[in-house]
Amino acid sequence: MGQTDRDLLIEMGFDPRRVDMALRSSGGLQDAITWLGSHEDIQFEDLEKNASAEASAASNPAEADTGETKPAANAEAKSYKCNDCGKLLRNWDAVQFHAERTEHQNFDESVEEVKPLTEEEKKAKLEELKERLAEKKKQQTLESIAEAKRNEAIRRKKDQDSEKIKEELRKKEQLRDIERRKQEKIDDAKAKAKIKAEIAATQQARREAAAKAKAEREGAIMPEASVTQSTSGSSTNKAAHTEARLRFQVSGRPPITKTFPAETSLFEVASALAQETGIAISTFTTTFPPRKTYKLEEPLDSGLTLKEANLTPSASLLVG
Repeated sequence: MGQTDRDLLIEMGFDPRRVDMALRSSGGLQDAITWLGSHEDIQFEDLEKNASAEASAASNPAEADTGETKPAANAEAKSYKCNDCGKLLRNWDAVQFHAERTEHQNFDESVEEVKPLTEEEKKAKLEELKERLAEKKKQQTLESIAEAKRNEAIRRKKDQDSEKIKEELRKKEQLRDIERRKQEKIDDAKAKAKIKAEIAATQQARREAAAKAKAEREGAIMPEASVTQSTSGSSTNKAAHTEARLRFQVSGRPPITKTFPAETSLFEVASALAQETGIAISTFTTTFPPRKTYKLEEPLDSGLTLKEANLTPSASLLVG
């Protein structure tokens, strides 16, 4: 038994339900191919509804209004003819498909009968339909690839933006760590300088106590009140200065005079001067005897305030 039109269409991959509906609507392979091509984008459930509506209209001809041209009273319409190109079409589905492809609009019923396809014509139609299906699948594949590329580009852009934000956060955290360590060094230097000053004061008090005891043993009288008064006056005078007017002598430059609060550390003074002059500063040296050099790389020196370094109310410093 030979292969039927239904078998051929199912073998090409069409849904058997659509094949059956196409054969019922057209009655032959040629029209079935045309019907399948014109209805390939319509859901099967919608096709079933349309078929039911057409069957109901056929059973009630008085209520049906198709809008088609009626054949002559003494002739039976066997096809439709396109007045724009003269092509014969087997049924109304073929007319709709032809109109969609060519945009032709003028059709009439015809008594001419559409000849059935030969075997060669059937094969040609099948090949044409296969090519159309393959082209459609190829187009869908290309669209899927393009969509995948767009999605990948969007994902990469999001990843890059996320990494950029993370890098900025890391840099800010590093800067905060640097500032924190710098402040810790300054605080540590101040603490060490304070301890050193307290140790020096304790040693001085011990020396004075030892000298007083020795003087008492030898019967000598020390001008304690005078020394105390002088020391107290000096301390009071020293404590009264809240600012230091400093004159900096930089090699190859005119002298620079600036005023700082007495509690400003030597490190902060060096930073301000370096920012203004653009030179790296490692030492400050007093110009009047006794000459003293403050090394800024040493925490004990850099943490000293101007008041603790006896640079108030004014001083002249060599910048090294």
